Amino acid sequence: MSPWLDSLSAWLAANPTWLGLAIFLIACVECLAIAGILVPGTILLFAVAVLAGNGALSLGATLALAYFGGLLGDALSYAIGRYFHQDIRRLPGLRHHPQWLLGAEAYFQRYGVASLLVGRYIGPLRPMLPMVAGMLNMPLGRFIAVSLLAAAGWAVAYLLPGWATGAALRLPLPPGFWPQAALLAGGIAVLLLVSMHGSLREQRHASLSAGGLSLLLLAGLLLGWPRLGQLDQGLLALVQEQRSASLDSLMVLVTRLGDFTTQLAAGALLCLSLLLARQWRALQFAVGALLGTALANGALKALFARQRPEVLLEPLHSFSFPSGHSSAAFAFFLVLGVLAGRGQPARLRLTWLLLAGLPALAIALSRVYLGVHWPSDIIAGALLAGGLCALSLGLSQWQRPLTALSAKVWWLALPASLGLLGAIATWQLSAGVLLYRY
Repeated sequence: MSPWLDSLSAWLAANPTWLGLAIFLIACVECLAIAGILVPGTILLFAVAVLAGNGALSLGATLALAYFGGLLGDALSYAIGRYFHQDIRRLPGLRHHPQWLLGAEAYFQRYGVASLLVGRYIGPLRPMLPMVAGMLNMPLGRFIAVSLLAAAGWAVAYLLPGWATGAALRLPLPPGFWPQAALLAGGIAVLLLVSMHGSLREQRHASLSAGGLSLLLLAGLLLGWPRLGQLDQGLLALVQEQRSASLDSLMVLVTRLGDFTTQLAAGALLCLSLLLARQWRALQFAVGALLGTALANGALKALFARQRPEVLLEPLHSFSFPSGHSSAAFAFFLVLGVLAGRGQPARLRLTWLLLAGLPALAIALSRVYLGVHWPSDIIAGALLAGGLCALSLGLSQWQRPLTALSAKVWWLALPASLGLLGAIATWQLSAGVLLYRY
């Protein structure tokens, strides 16, 4: 860490009343045209999020400040683009670095609205795309709608890891927590790095390698879960500390998205859409990933018969390991992410997978928040779904890569599946279906 960043962190730690403003401004600058490329905003956001998690700010306040700061950065960048239009190329920063604008412009013209969602997670593109959207006269209402959605996922992805780290450092965790956390985090980091390296280098069987490594890590977790009690207890205490009456209702709605009947209906509709469109290889991949994950999860639950945490007033009768909600959500959304990225460059394919993982992660975390699963349960569910999804993809494109879906098929399958997912979850909640039944 550089001396100036050390000094800033030390000053904010000594003056926590300024921390909220710092998060807001750093998030704004990180999403501001040109400035976001020059300032190491990602590092700064992690540093201030650690300080916030150390007791200065709640998780909700931290995410909200980053969210609104990012929205302001987007709005200013869009306004700059609308004001200058093509004259923007003569601005001081872009005059000497025209590639910054050219790359973002080509990306926006190729992917349109999707570029604002996906490009949010690609460093050099994030601050430039809103300005390009304004320069090319994207309708203001459409830009606002996309920005509101993109900023929400970005705030969670960039602030939550730092905040959780700070909170973990603050809590009186069991003595064995950190060695267990380091071992598990190291394994997941190796999995992600190997998978990303294989994808970026366009290795032929990168999916099979990633799937095999994911299932190998899952096997280690399955064998070692009785010795992960301190890790589970510590993480569960960390999440339970954030409980509030206002957040409980939201988390129940989120967890409904992962219910068996909800996921079954959405997955069946997705597969039916692919069947009607005669997308045979895409259908083979989707069925292999979704059905394989469901069957494997049921078998593992019966094999390990692990009891759930004693948080609920009324205990559930089914077993918890691996989490069915986590495995079903990751399988469904990863399938969508894979299909969305077909026919696109490797970096964009990985970004689609990151985007797809965010709603699945929210569903998985809701289970820990509500006290119906241990953290290792949802990690095991994610590894199971990721491994089988990768293996199904590798097998379906063993001879040749899976081709991209046509826009007509994609815009039929995606809104229908997601709409059904949300409709069933909302109906279950409004109908008063008890959480404990599942």
